[in-house]
Amino acid sequence: MAASPSVVPVALTAPGVPILSASGDFSNLREIKKQLLLIAGLTRERGLLHSSKWSAELAFSLPALPLVELQPPPPMTEEDAQDMDAYTLAKAYFDVKEYDRAAHFLHGCNSKKAYFLYMYSRYLSGEKKKDDETVDSLGPLEKGQVKNEALRELRVELSKKHQARELDGFGLYLYGVVLRKLDLVKEAIDVFVEATHVLPLHWGAWLELCNLITDKEMLKFLSLPDTWMKEFFLAHIYTELQLIEEALQKYQNLIDVGFSKSSYIVSQIAVAYHNIRDIDKALSIFNELRKQDPYRIENMDTFSNLLYVRSMKSELSYLAHNLCEIDKYRVETCCVIGNYYSLRSQHEKAALYFQRALKLNPRYLGAWTLMGHEYMEMKNTSAAIQAYRHAIEVNKRDYRAWYGLGQTYEILKMPFYCLYYYRRAHQLRPNDSRMLVALGECYEKLNQLVEAKKCYWRAYAVGDVEKMALVKLAKLHEQLTESEQAAQCYIKYIQDIYTCGEIVEHLEESTAFRYLAQYYFKCKLWDEASTCAQKCCAFNDTREEGKALLRQILQLRNQGETPSAEMPAPFFLPASLSANNTPTRRVSPLNLSSVTP
Repeated sequence: MAASPSVVPVALTAPGVPILSASGDFSNLREIKKQLLLIAGLTRERGLLHSSKWSAELAFSLPALPLVELQPPPPMTEEDAQDMDAYTLAKAYFDVKEYDRAAHFLHGCNSKKAYFLYMYSRYLSGEKKKDDETVDSLGPLEKGQVKNEALRELRVELSKKHQARELDGFGLYLYGVVLRKLDLVKEAIDVFVEATHVLPLHWGAWLELCNLITDKEMLKFLSLPDTWMKEFFLAHIYTELQLIEEALQKYQNLIDVGFSKSSYIVSQIAVAYHNIRDIDKALSIFNELRKQDPYRIENMDTFSNLLYVRSMKSELSYLAHNLCEIDKYRVETCCVIGNYYSLRSQHEKAALYFQRALKLNPRYLGAWTLMGHEYMEMKNTSAAIQAYRHAIEVNKRDYRAWYGLGQTYEILKMPFYCLYYYRRAHQLRPNDSRMLVALGECYEKLNQLVEAKKCYWRAYAVGDVEKMALVKLAKLHEQLTESEQAAQCYIKYIQDIYTCGEIVEHLEESTAFRYLAQYYFKCKLWDEASTCAQKCCAFNDTREEGKALLRQILQLRNQGETPSAEMPAPFFLPASLSANNTPTRRVSPLNLSSVTP
């Protein structure tokens, strides 16, 4: 059983380390810089290179310290001195990825640092063997039962140390990782929370905790230390949970207190704008980031997604070539090249590069999702389903994978299945109109028209990205012979596309004008019917109908037929559809639990 995270035993703190805590405010940036430089060194000594890099990058964004304020290296303990030779040799082996060899020479060491490297070497050895076996014996889409054989032994040993309260912050972090790998999520969360209390400066523990939190409710119940590191954690988890406004506010606060030069924060802001589909803003920030840090590879796959959406072939080609020159065997590089080939409709080549990315890192979320999209393009639904399922295994919060599964089952004409997956995607992205429109289409196929109408209306309410929700709602009203409501939806649709300021080809524009022309004709409102019929003449598919209707109107007018005063024209929209009463764009997920496959 994990120790309570709210009480931190003194025995768990690392001996000989001058600073292990971080105060809860940003009033003293010099002290924060010292702490960052210290933890960068401590994590580097233990082979935790990503945490070391994160701390070093953040420290670099703060003003340089004068010589007199630089932190001296932590004092050595008697145990450190005894294990120095074994540690130095083992660390050299560890750095060249000879993990078994490193563990062999560290066996029996007593210092905290050497013990951590011993256990971590054993863990990484097991992971390396698992990945090698996966690549050698299985295709990238095979499920397989390949496990890290070292995990159970490591859990037993670390559990004993944990119960005896002999683990420092790094040991707790490794124990949490082992528990997570064994799918013991609740225990892992408790241990990671404890690790953040013992060693709040270690970003790796915060990041692992972030990967286990599935919603905001879970976040509320965590007993986290009051430290400035918590602000970085909250900003990151808000981005992951699609709480973008809160995330952007946190990052803005961090910039205001002195981290304006941090490339990490800038990249996270760009990712946040990407997540809310503010493509222009995200592209602008990524371009600025590339000028500041031209050899950066992290997050460049997200940048390539934006270029892909905008069909910017030349820019995507330049990015792919540039990353190839920097490091062609990085996961992000392979994903960028895959996106480049996908944009050129060379889907087999694209899938090949996404597979290459997964050989480099089988737990890389973006590659699984993108490969699923490519298999969809190639009409290989079974492979697409496997790829999306792998993405969900890596991260259950990935709405793109849930949405992709919904699309796949829609192609397979299995509406109950696709309804389930679209609902999961909607729960993760309650303000994304695409999920709501997809849900509405599912309900239509299941003849649940009331639910379908709710979905289309909500899609319009949150800001319809594809401008299709009102058209689908209008057609639904047509189907139910609710002609006035259908006309109101078509009028609002026409108003929206004419006032949005974008020059886009709207395929349903002719459909809307045709229906309105016929509706006004039935109402004997000749002027309005004539206006809509003239609009119909501008479209190939409705030109003949428009001309025929104009002839009929002219004929009836010549016969002296008067406009009707009985049937009201829906030019005055009801309050629920008027421009001034558009519902709020921040809404909670719909309660769609009535249908479960």
